[in-house]
Amino acid sequence: MQVSVRFFTSLRELIGKKEETLEFPEGEEITVDTVLNALKQRYSNPFIEYVYDSKTGEVKRFLQLLVNGKSVSTLNGLQTELAIGDVLAILPPVGGG
Repeated sequence: MQVSVRFFTSLRELIGKKEETLEFPEGEEITVDTVLNALKQRYSNPFIEYVYDSKTGEVKRFLQLLVNGKSVSTLNGLQTELAIGDVLAILPPVGGG
């Protein structure tokens, strides 16, 4: 099963790419948390320091995680299940004025 991940701004610079497609075994339940853990293993410290709070180990609250354009906070959080071809976007906070 393939899931795409899109990286933006500083994370894009740290990773060195704007998108990555991850492959997971068919029939396995894949969640947002599963994808984040795979990215932690692949990119280690740069990814971990950008995405996770060093004190709590939780995903930093200011990051927006979107699955196919919908915030995971309105879905099932990090336990949101992904399907073939889904796109997970990791976005920094957005400011406006």
